Amino acid sequence: MFWMVALLAVDGRHYVYLVYAPGDARPGDLFWAAFHRHDEDRLPRASDLFDSAEIWRPRL
Repeated sequence: MFWMVALLAVDGRHYVYLVYAPGDARPGDLFWAAFHRHDEDRLPRASDLFDSAEIWRPRL
């Protein structure tokens, strides 16, 4: 199963990450998985405020 997590960065853009996790994953765990993935890239700093992220499970 996978989730989509959009993080707001200091450049005003949203960076969207695919996070593989179980259906009952906690939103905080999904957020931190995407945040750490973003932090590994050479992209503008993402906001570490949980409330600024958008998390959803895509419908197939």
